Amino acid sequence: MQAYRAPRWASNAHVQTVVASRLSKKPGVIYRREIWESPDEDVLAVDAVDGIKTSEASNTETAAAPTQAIHLVLFHGLEGSAQSHYSLAIMHEATRRGWSASVVHFRGCGGLRNRKPRAYHSGDSREIDWILRRFRSKHQGLLFAVGISLGANALLKWLGEQGHEASTVVDAVVGICPPQDLRAGAYALASGINLMYMRYFLHSLIPNALERLERFPGLYDRDNIIRSKTFIEFDEYVTAPLHGFKSAEHYWASSSCGPWLEAIRSPCLVINPLNDPFVPAHSLRPPAGMHPKLKLAYPRDGGHVGFIEGGIPASIAWMPRKICSWLEASARG
Repeated sequence: MQAYRAPRWASNAHVQTVVASRLSKKPGVIYRREIWESPDEDVLAVDAVDGIKTSEASNTETAAAPTQAIHLVLFHGLEGSAQSHYSLAIMHEATRRGWSASVVHFRGCGGLRNRKPRAYHSGDSREIDWILRRFRSKHQGLLFAVGISLGANALLKWLGEQGHEASTVVDAVVGICPPQDLRAGAYALASGINLMYMRYFLHSLIPNALERLERFPGLYDRDNIIRSKTFIEFDEYVTAPLHGFKSAEHYWASSSCGPWLEAIRSPCLVINPLNDPFVPAHSLRPPAGMHPKLKLAYPRDGGHVGFIEGGIPASIAWMPRKICSWLEASARG
């Protein structure tokens, strides 16, 4: 498959990022919702789709063989859901190939309010662990896992922590735009034009944090939440205390996936565009010294989960094609 090349009219990283999210073609996907109970008696939503039959696939060469049952699990990004542009595109491509697939919503996402005071965060590999093990118990065929941004960070951290053990749970993993260094990402979004992304995220993060505070008084200081303008403040005042970290610095250092990449021992592809406004290029780990089963791909363009093609409305089909083609090839060995 060809390497990604941005359209001439979209050479800017912000254009690649925003157009993908706001001005791209979004395929229709019909989900079947499941409500899962966690080991600590909380709840989260899983939206599932079934693969089309091989005979119905638009390209029979890319459809999975009927005897090769494949299930793909997708972990979304910050404040994402099964309706995010990347979720719809990946689910569409997976089902087109005859795979079944699921989008796992982190706690409090997907329109389902969770029971516990806690929410979700970038380094929650324990959450990834029980979820993937439950999928493995349900699916006896090939099990693939894909993470986007925050979801990629948590997934890759889990993959590194598990080492060789991970291969007993999942067959292959892809991480798209993981913030390998959460501190670097937080500061990258704290100034200049990147503040527009912060305003977008805080538009939902702050109301959600205030709603959680109403249900569970004393979790954190209300005034500090309202004053938060960047992740530097929000992670200090909300994310860290809510999830047992001493500070934002402690959270970032403990949760970044970068230090865990060297420990990965299962087939894994990580794609980080060098122009990603959320993930500074200087924060990316060098490919040298990594295990042969880990492939780090750092294309020049792509933005943050962008990878647009064509005109307006843009196509975002390159990313799901790349993900599924690589996963399929890794399964063949």
